Amino acid sequence: MMTGGDAITASLRRHGVDTVFGLPGAQIYGLFDAFARLGSDLTVITPRHEQTCGYMALGYSKASGRPGVYAVVPGPGMLNTTAALLTAYGLNAPVLCLTGQVPSDFLGRGRGHLHEMPDQLATMRSLTKWADRIEQPSAAPATMDAAFRAMLSGRKGPVAIEAPWDFFTARGEVAFPQLEPLSPPPAPDPEKVEEAARLLRQARAPMIVVGGGAVDAGRAVLDLAELLGAPVMSYRSGRGIVSDEHDLGMTIASAYRLWPATDVLIGIGTRLEVPSWRWKSRPPGLKTIRIDIDPLEMHRLPVEIGIVADAGEGAARLASAVRRLGGAGAGRRSEARAAKAAAAEEIEKVQPQMSFLKAIRAVLPRDGIFVDEVTQVGFTSWYGFPVYEPRTFINSGYQGTLGSGFPMALGVKVARPEKAVVSVTGDGGFMFGVQDLATAVQYGIGVITILFNNNSYGNVRRDQNAYFEGRVIGADLKNPDFMKLADAFGVKAARASTAPALQSALERAMGESGPTLIEVPIERGTEKSPWRFIEPRAP
Repeated sequence: MMTGGDAITASLRRHGVDTVFGLPGAQIYGLFDAFARLGSDLTVITPRHEQTCGYMALGYSKASGRPGVYAVVPGPGMLNTTAALLTAYGLNAPVLCLTGQVPSDFLGRGRGHLHEMPDQLATMRSLTKWADRIEQPSAAPATMDAAFRAMLSGRKGPVAIEAPWDFFTARGEVAFPQLEPLSPPPAPDPEKVEEAARLLRQARAPMIVVGGGAVDAGRAVLDLAELLGAPVMSYRSGRGIVSDEHDLGMTIASAYRLWPATDVLIGIGTRLEVPSWRWKSRPPGLKTIRIDIDPLEMHRLPVEIGIVADAGEGAARLASAVRRLGGAGAGRRSEARAAKAAAAEEIEKVQPQMSFLKAIRAVLPRDGIFVDEVTQVGFTSWYGFPVYEPRTFINSGYQGTLGSGFPMALGVKVARPEKAVVSVTGDGGFMFGVQDLATAVQYGIGVITILFNNNSYGNVRRDQNAYFEGRVIGADLKNPDFMKLADAFGVKAARASTAPALQSALERAMGESGPTLIEVPIERGTEKSPWRFIEPRAP
């Protein structure tokens, strides 16, 4: 016999969860009481806003590869986390949202009980891979097990569970069945693999593109790349799968120089956003091979050869087939080295962002984690910040979620306390979650936040000037004194106006145990547009 709250916490523990982010409230008091009774077996971190609960769970998941879990009240509380859920969906991140509901007697009656929504479950289902409701303690183990299988099988993603107010304190007989294994990934079709290998045997200038779906497939991807002599282009969530130090490790800026001559494109764990629409031209006669665990991707972007498989297994099978056919051609190693050198020289024009990124890279350890934000330095980092390992460059993916960076970084640091974690943010995005400096202080979360302050939404301002005859509206900001604000929160702070000053301030911050804020003032409108290297026809 146990309460519904105890049944959920027991399920979390047997799935290896040891950390939950959440805010207690009336409908989930019973759940938090169950958390409390677990004591040191479960770490519960309570941020100052529900949105941060979701973002911290997401950052935790992206940094660790394990499920991130958060718990909030229903209605307004759950809705405050939907940007994080949507971002998790876009990033294929396993995140579990636990929330309450109106009391059982009020379910579906529309009586306007506290925090009631017309159909919360439908709303959550529209933002997640899977969502369900638990109404009896006895049903908790099976439903929780189903949630974890949905999160972690196939293309990973967020899930959500709601339960009525009274469920969490109701007692019932609960049995925990043996855990079922995750659904196995689809096996690569041998004929498709053979067809792809034959195509690659004939290729003169192949290119590999990797995305977040290949984050755990680095060894197999690099083996295939070296076999083919193929450059590996990564963008946002794919950064670090192949190190930028490797001859074949390419950014969006360097790989674009090789794009016109490419004859076979191999996409691994990626939507192929860059070559399919950011790069406007298409090499004549280009053939495309895709390896993706999601069969729907082959319909969303049909290609000549689609291999439905886990990224690592698919790449390994393809490399094996190429070897069996006698290997590949000479490849593009020398061209890749030349393209990298030329791109490195060209992107130096994106100032002052590149100078600041170099200063950060000079101090951040190789395995330190860089968390970007929707800001000018963040955009530039997509190609201007060298990345050496997977899960060390974390961002909001195609959602471009303004305000997600700092709270995600808090979750990253909780997941990887032994790593240096730097959050790079702008004044606009940082103010979305500034209150959670208090969370960083309360829990000793030693994130170093570098705040680039141009007193504006810089991208909005540039676009309004470029495309709307200079009619700037809603883009210029009046900010607080960030040094005084940091002091009020009890956060160590410094101001650095140049790249050398930033490097020195960052070196000092690395020696601190708690959170640090470094403000970098930038004159409004002086940052060079980073976009011509992301979308080559952009101004």
